[in-house]
Amino acid sequence: MISVSNLSLRYGKRILFDDVNVKFTEGNCYGIIGANGAGKSTLLKIISGEIESTTGQVVISKGMRMAVLKQNHFEFDQLPVLQTVLMGYKKLWDVMQEKDAIYAKPDFSDKDGVRASDLESEFAEMDGWNAESDAASILSSLGIKEDKHYRLLNELNGGEKVKVLLAQALFGNPDILLLDEPTNDLDVETISWLEQFLADFKNIVIVVSHDRHFLDAVCTHVADVDFGKIQLFAGNYTFWYESSQLALRQRNDQNKKNEEKRKELMSFIERFSANVAKSRQATSRKKMLEKLNVEDIKPSNRKYPGIQFTQEREAGDQILEVKNLKKANDEKVLFADVNFAMRKGDKIAVLSRDSLAITSFFEIINDEMKADVGEYKWGVTITKTYLPNDNNRYFEGIDANLIDWLRQFSEEKDESFIRGFLGRMLFSGEESLKKASVLSGGEKMRCMISRMILSKANFLVLDEPTNHLDLESIIAFNNGLKDYKGSVLFASHDHEFVNTVANRIIEITPKGIIDRQIPYDEYIIDEKIKALREEMYQ
Repeated sequence: MISVSNLSLRYGKRILFDDVNVKFTEGNCYGIIGANGAGKSTLLKIISGEIESTTGQVVISKGMRMAVLKQNHFEFDQLPVLQTVLMGYKKLWDVMQEKDAIYAKPDFSDKDGVRASDLESEFAEMDGWNAESDAASILSSLGIKEDKHYRLLNELNGGEKVKVLLAQALFGNPDILLLDEPTNDLDVETISWLEQFLADFKNIVIVVSHDRHFLDAVCTHVADVDFGKIQLFAGNYTFWYESSQLALRQRNDQNKKNEEKRKELMSFIERFSANVAKSRQATSRKKMLEKLNVEDIKPSNRKYPGIQFTQEREAGDQILEVKNLKKANDEKVLFADVNFAMRKGDKIAVLSRDSLAITSFFEIINDEMKADVGEYKWGVTITKTYLPNDNNRYFEGIDANLIDWLRQFSEEKDESFIRGFLGRMLFSGEESLKKASVLSGGEKMRCMISRMILSKANFLVLDEPTNHLDLESIIAFNNGLKDYKGSVLFASHDHEFVNTVANRIIEITPKGIIDRQIPYDEYIIDEKIKALREEMYQ
């Protein structure tokens, strides 16, 4: 068990946590949620001992081993991949090193023999004889092939490094597992494997993630970080979100009697329990929901930006036609033989195993890069707006405040209009006077979304639009796109975002495209498509 008592953390006048008391118990997976800057990652660092709190303490049950997903992707660059994973179980690794050093001695003494015997016993107790095969198995499951297990970590690409560091954290069945954004840079197959692994994991997991599908798949509890406090709720993210929204609507409905509200909440819990029964962690979650008190369901204090896309003019029937597009860089072919025509109202998720391929494709159709071969043609009625993966060029060296920054993209120049618009995007009061050049990643993304809304375009091109956004902004963006009447081409690693927005999937590969008008959930489990994908990337 992890017991957090009377914890506070202050940076000067800023209070991040104030008198926090919470317990994390065995057999549960806790999803830490909260707005950007609320202290989610900081909480993990306090629990792991990386930083100290101002007051209070964190007490971990005696003998429990903690593993943490490392955020420094260069820390182990000069070490072999398999060795890096084994080092995740420090006690076992230390025993292995000491044991090997003793056996390597040219003057092996009786004292060395006694020590070696003790170490062999410890080694066996920690299942050391299976350590390398277990580490190799995790690596292979995460998509790191055996021919890379003995390479140095710096020989792997960024996504592969993330997988190795994840394997390091998972190795050796730790009693406590701390994961900060574990799905970043992972492909859908690896995320699916990790979801299954954590669903079956019997010990304590504390995870920070902006991926709603992932949180729903693995979490038994949600830990809500808000106003310097942490509140625990039974159930996964969707249950927390829907129940808090229901409670908020009820609080705002002054005419509804208390008994009617209680019945409505009870009915909601019963419906959710029935859905939970189909999940992989059904038994434990269902018991928690059965014990749940209606009074435990409270309205959310979260603020959601107002994201609503409108079209100034409706598009005609000719949208976008792409013929024989190909692009390669110095190392490889990014994509080839890209042929498709968009239909009115299409919302297409563009997939690829190489994110550079998607970004290059989007830059080509937005006239920011030249294709090696092929052409594309936009319909004459199309007005498009582009949200690039890297938006720094819109902010670097800009001395303007947010009002003046946004005004340049608005037909309506009146300051009260701009201030009102920024307020809906959660830039209220003095925040609207911030310099555009000093914004955080999430704030920049909300500004870019504001720019897109003001364009009133009938075609949106979005390259990883949920990057840097908190869950509230992701949900608002997600709902805004679902309601949007125009056409969309987009790429995202957010499973729920893709599954609820896209009505068509196009995967661009070095050998052509896969084009299916089916939901994303169906696309990723279809065995024929899986086989075709493997063939297209060989």
